[in-house]
Formats: sequence, C-alpha cells, structure tokens
Amino acid sequence: SVDDLLAARIRAAGAILIGKTNTPEFGLGSHSYNPVHGVTRNPYDTTKGAGGSSGGAAAALAARLVPVADGSDTMGSLRNPAAFCNVYGFRPSFGLVPRDPAGEVFLNQISTDGPMARDIRDLALLLDILAGPAAHDPHSQPRQGSLAQGLGQPSARGLRIGWIGDWDGYLAMEPEILTLCERALRVLAETGATVEPLVPAFDPASLWSAWLTLRSFHNAGSKRNLYVDRATRRLLKPELIYEIESGLAVDAMALHEASVARSAFFFTMAELFQAYDAVVLPSAQVFPFAAEQDWPKTIGDRPMDTYHRWMEVVVPASILGLPALNVPVGFSTSGLPMGMQLIGPRGTDLAILRLGQAYHEATDWPGRYPPRVAPSSVAKAP
Repeated sequence: SVDDLLAARIRAAGAILIGKTNTPEFGLGSHSYNPVHGVTRNPYDTTKGAGGSSGGAAAALAARLVPVADGSDTMGSLRNPAAFCNVYGFRPSFGLVPRDPAGEVFLNQISTDGPMARDIRDLALLLDILAGPAAHDPHSQPRQGSLAQGLGQPSARGLRIGWIGDWDGYLAMEPEILTLCERALRVLAETGATVEPLVPAFDPASLWSAWLTLRSFHNAGSKRNLYVDRATRRLLKPELIYEIESGLAVDAMALHEASVARSAFFFTMAELFQAYDAVVLPSAQVFPFAAEQDWPKTIGDRPMDTYHRWMEVVVPASILGLPALNVPVGFSTSGLPMGMQLIGPRGTDLAILRLGQAYHEATDWPGRYPPRVAPSSVAKAP
C-alpha cells in the first residue's frame, strides 16, 4: 500500500495516524452518515449530528480523542463541522496544500485539504506539515516560511473587518446565529478592530447558479463511471445521482458562463479587499440538527430546493479559493455550538490565522467549554 500525499507528509513528520474518521458518502452533504459506519453524533448533544464532511474529525477533536485532524473542504467541510463542534477548521488558499497526482488537476479549483484543531497554534503546526509545493500540482504554491512561527503575538488592532451577515436577507438563517456572530465580532472590536456591516455589490443568486454548475460538472467528471455502471448506480446515494445527472447536462457554454460569473465575483471581492482586511460570514445557516435527519428541508418558512442549499453561506470562499477560518462563537440557548468564517484574499493565510489567534486568546471557546463526553470536561456550555 502507498500513502496519499497528505498522509505521507503527516507520517513523515512523526505523527501517529489513528485511522480515518467518519464522513458522508463521497463527502456529499454536511452530515456525516453512511450505511457502513452509521452517523457521527455531536459531542455537545448526541441527539444531533456533527456536520460534514469532516464531521468525524470535528467530533473527535471536540471529544479530545485527537489533538489535531486533517480534512477536506469543497463546500464547507472544514468549516461547517468545526462550527457544529466548537473547534477550529481552516480552508487554506487554493494551492497552499497540493493534491495527489491523479485525475483532473487543472480545472477543479474548488476542493482543498486543510487542518482542524482546538486552538490556532496547533492548527498552524499541522498546516505547516500539509503545505508546500508539489511538482505534479500546477496550482501548488511555494512555501512562505512557517505559519506557526509567524503567528507571533497577534493583535486585531487597526484591522478593518466587513460583516456580511445574511447578505441583506438573502441567506436564510436560524434564529440566534447572527446574534452569536455579532457578539463575537464585538470581541474583535474590543481588541482594536473596526467592524462594519457590508453587502457585496454582487447578485448572490448568480453566484449560487455558477456554483451549481461548477460543482456538478466536477462531480460528474470524477464519478461518472459509477453512474454509467448500472450495478454501482443502484448503490449510489440520491445526492450523488443528482450531482452526476446535473453535471452531465452541463455544456461548454454553461461552464464558460459559470466561470465568467465566478470571475466577476472575484473582481468584486478583490476590490472589497482593498478596503477590508477580512470579511465575515456565519459558518452555517442552521444549528446542529437531528442525527436521524438526512438534511434540513426548510430554514424557518423558507424551503431548501437542493440537498445542500442550507449550506450556501460557505460558497463565497469556496468558489474563489479564499482562505477561510471557522472560529467558534458560542452556544445557542439550547446549548448547541456555532461558528463564523474569517475570510481573506488569496495568499493571506497567515494574516487570517493571526486574526483567529487574537480572537482565540480573547475567547478560547474550545478550551473553556468542552463537551460533557470529553475526559477534561470542566464546564457547562453557556
């Protein structure tokens, strides 16, 4: 057997690999359940799920089973479960962590591996191991020194942060999510940052349309053979069949138009980042939901028209390959965790981690409020 690049780098650094944590089939959907291992339950409330696709990793971190974990992120898989489990999850700039020499590596720029941890310094230490150029990856980036060493003594003083929130009502949100995030932003303001409300001058519906095209196109490209073979097709989960069938219907001009929309959004964000050091969105639109539920069909009175529409809040960073750090923001009145995304321009990974470290030093939600199932549980979530 041969390690993939990620595992090889971690093993070479002296890590003890304990195994693969639970994920949904093919990483589809932010809920880690499958017919082989069942569902990953949330350490803060075992009647709820832990998110996904890195739900097993986030739950293991929260429960103190591991000190750090790696995961992957196409549509929030390093951020949504981290928010659900009161830990940190970081989607790095696209190309910072190289991919394996397999399949298509030029067109697909929406998926990446990255680290998860209970504090920023551990997260940066793992990212130092994962990051670095690889000759076989055309998008891989040269190493810019140690991220962990670069954290130094971080401060938010003088930084300007734009709060997108629910994008002027476009994104459906469960009650309390915006309130918890705004409370967390006040912490950054108290440490010296300037926080301002922000609505990007871009139609979010066109962004979602472009995302559907790009995501299904890439899914169909990599998993089409499973669909063509009738013996394997009958074993596929409905969400993957939906992705493949949608992707097979994408023609060249539809792919071009999706890329044009993505490019226009990149231009919009590049201009915003001239004025803001970071922009912020919630990491999820719902709190952890029932472990037996496949995915939320509504948020409030707003129906979700796809299996992943309730995760739309993570798309802006994913579609542009931006660095995005989930930081915990506390708990709902029923004791369920939530988080928010600190997002920066491509290549500003260290700056985003430094901002996250300044926030962590002022809050330390994972350390102060471990779940009751953790051996070191000493406090009850507020």
